Formats: sequence, structure tokens, C-alpha cells
Amino acid sequence: MPSALPDGEPVPEDGALPAHALADGGTSQALKALGMAERPLGFYLHVPYCATRCGYCDFNTYTATELRGTGGVLASRDNYAETLIDEIRLARKVLGDDPRQVRTVFVGGGTPTLLAAGDLVRMLGAIRDEFGLADDAEVTTEANPESVDPAYLAALREGGFNRVSFGMQSARQHVLKVLDRTHTPGRPEACVAEARSAGFEHVNLDLIYGTPGESDDDWRASLDAALGAGPDHVSAYALIVEEGTQLARRIRRGEVPMTDDDVHADRYLIADEVLSGAGFEWYEVSNWATSDAGRCLHNELYWRGADWWGAGPGAHSHVGGVRWWNVKHPGAYAGALAAGRTPAAGRELLSEEDRRVERVLLELRLREGVPLDLLRMEGLAAARRALGEGLLERGPYEEGRAVLTLRGRLLADAVVRDLVD
Repeated sequence: MPSALPDGEPVPEDGALPAHALADGGTSQALKALGMAERPLGFYLHVPYCATRCGYCDFNTYTATELRGTGGVLASRDNYAETLIDEIRLARKVLGDDPRQVRTVFVGGGTPTLLAAGDLVRMLGAIRDEFGLADDAEVTTEANPESVDPAYLAALREGGFNRVSFGMQSARQHVLKVLDRTHTPGRPEACVAEARSAGFEHVNLDLIYGTPGESDDDWRASLDAALGAGPDHVSAYALIVEEGTQLARRIRRGEVPMTDDDVHADRYLIADEVLSGAGFEWYEVSNWATSDAGRCLHNELYWRGADWWGAGPGAHSHVGGVRWWNVKHPGAYAGALAAGRTPAAGRELLSEEDRRVERVLLELRLREGVPLDLLRMEGLAAARRALGEGLLERGPYEEGRAVLTLRGRLLADAVVRDLVD
């Protein structure tokens, strides 16, 4: 959950949404025209606590030291679950008689598994009580490899979680050190085995490539270690050096070299080669799964413009063309809910043009691509050029969709900028 919040218009104290956002369960005529009459509802639950701060991270997270004296008991993780459950109950009031059951729940952070397993289960239970869970609901938590054990994972599985995502990042100790990751090499792979033993069918490993000091051999070793653990999903992200992070300061002081775009491209090609060779198929530029069932359905809600309620400090939400975001600090967040107010800091109403542009931006990253009929005249001309340059697949293009080739994935940001014109 990014640390920066955008500007926006004020939100009513009770969090009420405009009538059009709630029409037909959030499926207004304007959104039906965009092909989203049947949109699933998801929940994102943000847990903002971390034991230590990773040098590359700019998410809205806090260590115990950073919170000391800034929020009192309201910022404590000991009573955090109850605070977040208050927002889930607020969501029920705001969404009124929306009949949809929740299709996906994703608990992220921070480090959600710093909370007791029972806390995560109670948060999920509140969603089940207030909204109901679809029979095939996907329920995921992120986890730090050092913060779980077999008993913890078993408690999550028994409590209704059916997917877990471990932050592996690298299999090499010197790479983990640059990232300020505290887990030991080999622990994420052991976690996969423990999750399988607990009954988790779907397990993801997150990897980062392009860390200063990482070699091609290091990256291949990380991929091999991840595959050897037996997950059914792998996410591989290029390291982005964000201003204000410890890593950015180290690079500025010359302690470690700057990341390199060409190196990122080479590492991406290695990832796709190794993962594809092991039976994984890309379904989003940075994500590979062994089957359709192994995809992260919650992330697909974001990429396809569905509805989700983000609960927790700094969390973002979207329902029926309205996007809003919560105050960042855990103390301010808890204080608002304790006073009976929404914790939302601001919101924006998306126009149909906003929605069209976002669909192009996000859906082009997916294996299914984006319909060409969403493009304007300039965008269609850009798509024809991209096809000629080998950035789009010819077969899907002839069927009316823009789908990135492997080379197109390397240049995805540039391609999408041209197509949204």
C-alpha cells in the first residue's frame, strides 16, 4: 500500500457514497456500457505493522519504534483487529442492501502475520458475518517467512484462509542484505512445504530482480529455489528505487550502484524462460501461475476494474466508479472509527473517460489483453504501429484484442502510453 496519498474531495463523515455508485449493486448504466454489469466484490485488509523496515519499501508501514508516542493505545497492534472490524461494519452500512457476497479477501501489509492467527481469522469472520463469502471465495494473506510456523499456518487454514503469499525476494544472502530482508535463505521454501502440509492448495512466492549486486547467476538461483519449493504461483517484480527509502539514500551516497533498466530487461527474460520451462504461464506482466485456478483472483479485481473495499490505514477502495483512500497513520485511523467517523481522507469520482483509460492501462498487462474497441483513433493507430514493431500478437489483434508479445511486455509502459491517447 503506497505511502503517498493523492489529493481529493472531502468524504462525508458517515462515508456515504453517491447514489449512482450503489445503483443495482454498484452496476450503474454507465458502467454497464463498459461491460462491467457483473462485477465481483473484494476486500483488502491492510495491516500496517512491520518488525523492521526493509530498505527498499515505501509502503504505509510502521515499526514499533516509529509508532512509539505517536498514537498511544489507538495505534497498538494488540487491538488492531477490533479496529479494522469496525471498518468492515462501516462498509456494511455504507453499501446498504448490496446483495453481493465477497469473492476475494486479501490481507496485506506491512506484515499481517505479526498479528496473532486468531486476529486474522476474526477479521475474516467479520466479513463473513456482514457480507457472506462466496462458496469459491479466494482468501489470501501475505506472510513474512520468519513470522509463521506450522501451527500458525494450520490455524489460518482452519479459519478459512486458502491462499498464502510468502515474501521470498531472493535466495542469495548478499542480495537479501542489500534489501534489508531479515529472513534466512531456505526459509521461504520451507514455508511452502509447511503451507502445503496445513492444507493450502494455492501458494505464491514473491521475488525481486535487479537488486544492486545481484548477478544473472544469483537471479537464476532464486528462480530455481522458488520452483523447487513447489508453489503454483510466482510473482517477479523489478526493484524500483523509491525516493525517501534507505536504499535510495545508500545509492545517492554511492554505497551501492544504481539499478539498470537493461539489467531489468535481461532478468525479466530469464524469469519468463525459466518459469515457462517449468510449466508456469504468464497471465499478467509480473505474474505467472501453473493453471487458471492458481491465478490471484484478488489482483484481477484491481486489473479488471471491479469493486473492492480497502480497510486499514492508507488503504484504497473502489466501488461503482468512486475511489477513496483512508488516512495513513494507525492512530488517526483508529481515532476516526472510535469517534464514529469514516477514516477516509479523500475521494474522487471517476468519469467514463477515466474508466476507459484505466481499463487500457491495466488490462493491457493481462494475458487476455484489452479490446481494441476501447481505443480512440490515435490509440488504434498506435496499436497498428505496435503490431508492426512486434509488440502485439497478430492473432489476437486480428480478433479485436491488443495482447503484448514477450518484447511488448518488456516495453509495456511505453506501449500503454501510446494506446491510451
